[in-house]
Amino acid sequence: MTITPLNDALLADFSSLFCNYYAELGCDEDCKHLIDEYILPDYAEKLINIYIAVENGAQGFIIFQIDEKQNEWNFKEGWGDVRELYVAPAIRKRGVGKALLFAAEKALGGNIYLLPDEQSEAFFIKCGYRDGGDYCPELDSKVFEKTL
Repeated sequence: MTITPLNDALLADFSSLFCNYYAELGCDEDCKHLIDEYILPDYAEKLINIYIAVENGAQGFIIFQIDEKQNEWNFKEGWGDVRELYVAPAIRKRGVGKALLFAAEKALGGNIYLLPDEQSEAFFIKCGYRDGGDYCPELDSKVFEKTL
């Protein structure tokens, strides 16, 4: 398996994975619109980073950033923010999520946070994150933190 930044050759695979991710979350927003109008423009402007796990095609992705004033989402300025992490259901529990997370952590360095849903809290605890004691009312989520 290889972890690589998003590129043109992986764009269709990323879009498909992202739409699967949104469907799993039960989101009713138009995922193609989100990709075209928000995610890809932010990626092009280097406001966010997107890495893809590739082995016989794209298997998962992670979206992350350093929170800065110019970002639309800036919850903890100066901190690394893991915004989205998704692995295709057929290959979960094989280390792909950890590989994506650790690659993002290496790029972010320093203090990192994320906003897990209840189902993913145990995964992030296993990866060294802890409940930082903060709460994000907008996303109804605890704030988990890790310092490298």
